[in-house]
Amino acid sequence: MVGFENFRPRDGVPVYQQILEHIKEGIASGCIVDGDELPSRRTLSTLLGLNPNTVQKAYKILEDEGIIESHAGAKSYVRLDGEKTAKIKAQLIEAAAVRAAEALKRLGLDQSEAVALIQKYW
Repeated sequence: MVGFENFRPRDGVPVYQQILEHIKEGIASGCIVDGDELPSRRTLSTLLGLNPNTVQKAYKILEDEGIIESHAGAKSYVRLDGEKTAKIKAQLIEAAAVRAAEALKRLGLDQSEAVALIQKYW
């Protein structure tokens, strides 16, 4: 079962997007794999203290993207292949790199300083 024990909503980002990120990050890290069961919409909304429509919106997007499979009255499962997993991981890596580069630029670092800083903490 896909866990949400460490899920903590943060301000400024719609919660349904945070649910998407949580699941996609789990896929990218290998913690969530093909065939894993998701909590029901009702269970997850209760667990996180959310409106069930919020969870429904996140699950619908995941279904539309082909990441989960759901049937009326049945459980939802993660449906992945190697290509889909690689695509999700690449998208997350690129988004993180863009955020980091933008933040370092805002702080006045040039490219060589930014690279040196990343290498220092790698």
